[in-house]
Amino acid sequence: MNLLDDKKQCYVRSAYEACSPSEKEQLLRNLENVDWTILENLKEKVKERGSFSPIQAVDVRELTERREEFVEAGLAALRAGKVGAVLLAGGQGTRLGLDRPKGTLNIGIHRELYLFEQLLLNLMEVTDQAGAYVPLYVMTSTINHQETVKFFEEHDYFGYPGEYVKFFIQEMAPACDHEGRVYMASRTEPAMSPNGNGGWFGSMVKAGLLDDIHSRGIEWLNVFAVDNCLQRIADPLFIGATLVYGKECGAKVVRKASPEEKVGVMCLEDGRPSIAEYYELTDEMRNERTGKGDLAYGFGVILNYLFSEKRLEQVAREKLCIHVVEKKIPYRDVDGSFVKPDQPNGYKFETLALDMVHMMADCLPCEVVREREFAPIKNLHGVDSLDSARELMKGCGIEL
Repeated sequence: MNLLDDKKQCYVRSAYEACSPSEKEQLLRNLENVDWTILENLKEKVKERGSFSPIQAVDVRELTERREEFVEAGLAALRAGKVGAVLLAGGQGTRLGLDRPKGTLNIGIHRELYLFEQLLLNLMEVTDQAGAYVPLYVMTSTINHQETVKFFEEHDYFGYPGEYVKFFIQEMAPACDHEGRVYMASRTEPAMSPNGNGGWFGSMVKAGLLDDIHSRGIEWLNVFAVDNCLQRIADPLFIGATLVYGKECGAKVVRKASPEEKVGVMCLEDGRPSIAEYYELTDEMRNERTGKGDLAYGFGVILNYLFSEKRLEQVAREKLCIHVVEKKIPYRDVDGSFVKPDQPNGYKFETLALDMVHMMADCLPCEVVREREFAPIKNLHGVDSLDSARELMKGCGIEL
């Protein structure tokens, strides 16, 4: 696809015309590195979902009763080197007042304690228990890669062996206006955005990390988000339960605080495991109860999944669903001025982890205790904030 020949692509054409000869060469190189076929998804902006139904989860009671059995199975997999961990850390901390990677946030009060550091401490609790290190793959983005790598290096990987940590950059997708005209971030660069939390494995493949995964003999990948400071990583209880149940995917979930809580929930979609976003639930579904009086759609996901690596490779050869999401997109206008919109002005293209789950044959939802494993930091104050996370960390005995 040659955007310069498409008369409707006014932003690209105006940028090209304003470029110097050397800038034109740079712009053409940048355009060649973009998969423009993604724009075809504009033809079907709204993806039809299937029929939702409740899914059974392994609750805290069962995990407690069978703890020894599950932990033993999980530790065996860890000691055999079959488990790798993937940290999704491509975001900036702009909502937290940071102009740098979110993981560099100091979450301590009376001492320095960085978000990245706390996650590594959580992982080392497991590796100390197992007596074996877990390979950690850190997904960054084009905007924070160098800063992230430098931060880890400056802090000596927070005590974790550097040879077990590898970084890779998330793939990017172009952004466009409502008419499908690709925005420009500058004269030489199209406006690009990360391709969603479902793009992590494809990005690993593109970064050439499959050789490392195969050489290490990794059979399971535990993927988790950077913003949950209480995240249990490579948790032997979770891994063991998934293995004992013979599933090819596992998902950590928390019991919803109320029917109205805005969190995606585990469910079945056309008989296969899936996740329904909170806005996709009808009032009837939100309030539906089981025979025991629990919410039928009562287990919210916390973005901590365990996937069969072999199955992930099969999924990577298939085509993940592309979601067209309306967003506010800063851009260079046709007259060369920079515009920062107040309202959504176009579309970004994202893949979602929920689609990866839905492509699995089965999935085991495992309930965890919110106060022990779910402290997301999305804002400085209020709900899911640095303030609320600090209180939860104190309750877990973490020195701040």
